[in-house]
Amino acid sequence: MGAAAVSFWLTQLDPGRPRPALSGSRTADVCIVGGGFTGLWTAYELLRRQSSLDVVVLEAHEVGFGASGRNGGWVEGSLAGDREHWAARGGRDGVIALERAMHETVDEIGRVAERERIDCGFKKGGALTVAQSELHAGRVRAAVQRDREWGLGDEDSVLLDGTQAQARVAVDGVLAARWFAHCARVQPATLVRGLGEAAERAGATIFEGTTVRRIEPGVARADSGEVRAGVIVRATEAYTAGLEGQHRVMLPLYSSVIATEPLGPSVWNELGWENAETLADSRHRYIYAQRTADDRIVIGGGGIPYRFGSGTDAEQPPPTEVATAIRRRLAQLFPSLADVRVDGVWQGVLGVPRQWAPAVGIDRATGLAWGGGYVGEGVAAANLAGRTLADLILERETELTTLPWVGSMGRRWPPEPLRFAGVRGVNAMMRVADRREQLTGRDSLAGRAAHLISGR
Repeated sequence: MGAAAVSFWLTQLDPGRPRPALSGSRTADVCIVGGGFTGLWTAYELLRRQSSLDVVVLEAHEVGFGASGRNGGWVEGSLAGDREHWAARGGRDGVIALERAMHETVDEIGRVAERERIDCGFKKGGALTVAQSELHAGRVRAAVQRDREWGLGDEDSVLLDGTQAQARVAVDGVLAARWFAHCARVQPATLVRGLGEAAERAGATIFEGTTVRRIEPGVARADSGEVRAGVIVRATEAYTAGLEGQHRVMLPLYSSVIATEPLGPSVWNELGWENAETLADSRHRYIYAQRTADDRIVIGGGGIPYRFGSGTDAEQPPPTEVATAIRRRLAQLFPSLADVRVDGVWQGVLGVPRQWAPAVGIDRATGLAWGGGYVGEGVAAANLAGRTLADLILERETELTTLPWVGSMGRRWPPEPLRFAGVRGVNAMMRVADRREQLTGRDSLAGRAAHLISGR
């Protein structure tokens, strides 16, 4: 089982042309710190609205180096944070408007990929959440019932019995599944690289190899220079922890991923999966998977979740035992793949705000703007964030600027060692809960306590 310092997605791409680093001082109308999905969608959408703008993007490594080029490739039309959280900010109508905006975002990304000729394997097959036990089947049924209570219909989510789920993807022992219509799969590194090129064609200037250390009103200060602008956008997600004064805004959590070898026609005849649905399970420490455009299975899940002091060295490969655990889970889903070759092993770091829900916003007094905190669900959400930030920056009142996620990131995480002890403790409780539930078939108090403590 080989390990790569970058994601397997990135190794599939040509090296590409390196972009220069910032050198010295520069001015701009808008400076965006972070060359991932949030930063690039914001640049792209700003320039489509007002092509005369001078927009600069500063990226510490290369476009898509962080979570945007390392994730599971789910373009899912949902947002982290439960509906009660969003209802407290925008009422029931605000929740429904936000969910519908996210649903539409999936198709919007597909339209941009087609318009900009980004061949990222976009295919909208929906998302399956499968249950392999009666306990998990109950959770799936409850999820669909909650969808109905919040106005979603059969066109949005459907409860499948075991036979119906098996006909879509032949998961071993599947008893039930929720199918959610608003999800597509992509090769995320191809999408983020193509988006960077599209932003440049629209007029953006992107500097790579430019590490920003501090963001202040009117200026982003990097090791090699600074950019002064009327608006500075923080689009650094988990890497926000490395900015001076921002250490506790976002918690960096790790997720690990493996990619199998390409699977032949006989395997796919057995597994089905013809519609390229994304796949998750119903455990507390859940997995996420997709059938790629080149007929691999990419599957990921939690590993060593957090490093003391909010470390973000995602370029290091995950521990061997983490990759082994993900491979074991793949074999539990599909026993015939127990001996499949693994061609890629990597990890990424995602950003989690204290309220476990993302936010976008701008402070008019300082010109500082922000977007992120997607808790691992950012491939689609970053597009909505970019469009919303573009409207906010240009002071346009639109349907997007009234959505309930527009506002503050909320309270900060506690200092160390409380942060480390809390995150590791919650993760251990979820691990225990999954083991007990597998043995007993009953809901675990440890799992419920872990979700309550974490605020999820």
